[in-house]
Amino acid sequence: MKVFKFGGASINSFERIKNLSWILQHHKEEKILIVISAMGKMTNTLEKIAEEYFEGKSDEALLLFESVKSQHLSLVKYLFTFEWKKATNDLEGLFAKTEDLLKTHPKKEYNFYYDQIVSVGELLSSSLISNYLREEKMPNSWVDVRKVIKTDSNYRDVKIDWELSELMILKEVEPIFNETNFVITQGFIGSDGENNCTTLGREGSDYTAAVFAKILKAESATIWKDVDGVMNGDPREFPDAIVLENLNYKEVIEMAYYGAQVIHPKTIKPLQNENIPLYVKSFINPQLPGTSITGEKTGKLPPIIVYKRDQALITLESIDFTFVEGEPINKLHRILDSLRLKPNLTQNTAISLLICVDDIPEKTAQIALDASDIFLVQIRKNLTLLTIRHHTPEIIEKLTKDKKIVLQQITTETIQLLISND
Repeated sequence: MKVFKFGGASINSFERIKNLSWILQHHKEEKILIVISAMGKMTNTLEKIAEEYFEGKSDEALLLFESVKSQHLSLVKYLFTFEWKKATNDLEGLFAKTEDLLKTHPKKEYNFYYDQIVSVGELLSSSLISNYLREEKMPNSWVDVRKVIKTDSNYRDVKIDWELSELMILKEVEPIFNETNFVITQGFIGSDGENNCTTLGREGSDYTAAVFAKILKAESATIWKDVDGVMNGDPREFPDAIVLENLNYKEVIEMAYYGAQVIHPKTIKPLQNENIPLYVKSFINPQLPGTSITGEKTGKLPPIIVYKRDQALITLESIDFTFVEGEPINKLHRILDSLRLKPNLTQNTAISLLICVDDIPEKTAQIALDASDIFLVQIRKNLTLLTIRHHTPEIIEKLTKDKKIVLQQITTETIQLLISND
């Protein structure tokens, strides 16, 4: 049994959904659990709907939701000949539940409603794909992932209850493969003890695929993307970027930690625990080998380049010139945790601490305010963080020539450079 995950870009048009079907036609004799993301930029639209609803703008939220409905129903017209009625009815049932919520007044915290509203994207897209595969004579079973992936109630960033989820998946999902080769389900979402919808964090569909792969002891997991594989740099910025054909789990975890937008950071560990290979392949050019990620050692890798733009450097200096350690550090970590911010780079001296974070203005300002009772705080903005794995003098020289470096941190494997854009 294998696990395939298709991201939003692979199903955001009539042509790409047909392409997904073509890929699966070549695997129709295999048993595959298929994880589907929300269509295209649908999550962004649903986030806006959640904001409008929570602000009491129910009419605006409902109007915006009409565009969600229209986008999915228009695809039904192009994709279906025989299964159009069932496809439409299934979508309408999901539309109705969200519309019913949008007509109420919020009584709980925003994150709760975020999860209830945003999660419909995956439910709609997976329903559409399941029915389209039937249209194309590919029998499959649609599974509501909320019934089998169980979580806590820390909405928008939940932890999975592994024991209960394993019990439910083995009970509800594994037997389906005795009846059909394809099982369709959703990424990114689950449910808590009250059966309220929860989400695993942005880009959590990769993680969902890994969870199923681990519990079902899959032969492999494949993530289908709009790139030829994992590359050593963003091809939009580095035209000479190349596909890394073989990587190991550790290297991918490092890349994810430093901000490479290829594999969700939580995805690797479940696969590593069971030594399940992960393949990253192109849904545009499926004949290409893509990237293979395993536990095996790799040969010498080229420099791997990651840019994080819109960074802020926060300098926190001890007010009374005492060492920056102990409780001051602990307080800073509590501040960052409360804002759900992870430092991208830290450095300290005897009496000061420097942290580089994504510059989300309201959060950056809140750090300065909350820390001002024990630190003198300075903030520098308009910065870019450049990380180079497997650096060489030549690549450092090439990427930093004529650049003003504000902060540098270097190890044998990795160099991080904070660069001023002014």
